Amino acid sequence: MNRLFGKGKPKEPPPNINDCITGVDSRADSVEKKIARLDVELKKYKDQMKKMREGPAKNGVKQKAMRVLKQRKMYEQQLDNLRQQSFNMEQANYATQTLKDTHATVTAMKAGVKQMQKEFKKINIDEIEDIQDDMADMLEQADEVQTALGRSYGTPDIDEDELEAELDALGDEIGLDDDTTYLDDAITAPSAPDKEPGAEANRNKDGVLVDEFGLPQIPASPLT
Repeated sequence: MNRLFGKGKPKEPPPNINDCITGVDSRADSVEKKIARLDVELKKYKDQMKKMREGPAKNGVKQKAMRVLKQRKMYEQQLDNLRQQSFNMEQANYATQTLKDTHATVTAMKAGVKQMQKEFKKINIDEIEDIQDDMADMLEQADEVQTALGRSYGTPDIDEDELEAELDALGDEIGLDDDTTYLDDAITAPSAPDKEPGAEANRNKDGVLVDEFGLPQIPASPLT
C-alpha cells in the first residue's frame, strides 16, 4: 500500500506560542539596533551640514541624511508592529494559561466532591444518633451509681427546728469564746528561769538581787 499510494508525511507539531514570542522579540531587538546605527549616521550628517555652506556639497549631504531618515522611519514602523505582535501573543498566552489553570481547578474540585460523597456514604447518621443516646444513658447510670455510693446509713431523723435552735445557741457559745483576756496573764507572768538553782545570783535593772525565778531575794534575818 505504501508503494502504491506513498507514505503520508508526519504531521508537524503546532508552533509553540512561547517560541513565537521569543522569535518576535529577537527580531524587534535587531530592528532597534539598526535604528540606533542609523541615529549615529544621521547625527554625523547633521553635524557636517552645520559646518558647510549652502551649495551643491551641502545639498548632497542633505540628500544622504534624508535617505537615512526615511530608512529610520521604516524601521520604527516595523519595530512598532513587532512589539504589538509580541504583546498580542503574550495576552493570548496569558489567557490560555488562565483557562488551563481554571480547568485544573474545576477538575480538582470535582474530584474533591466525589471523594467527599464517597466518604459520606460510609457515615450513618442514625448510627451516630444511637451512639449519642447510648452515651447519655450511660452517663445517667453513672450518676445513679455515684449517688448510690454516697448514700448515708444510720443517720437519725433530726427535726430541722431543733437544728436551727442548736445553731443559734452554738453561735452564742462561739461569741463567748472570743474573750482572750486570759492571755494577758500569760504575757505578764515572769519568764522562766534560765539558770539552775544555786547558780550565781543576778540583779534586775534596779540593781536588786533576784533569785533564779527573777523574784527579789529576801535578806535573811540575823540570828538572835
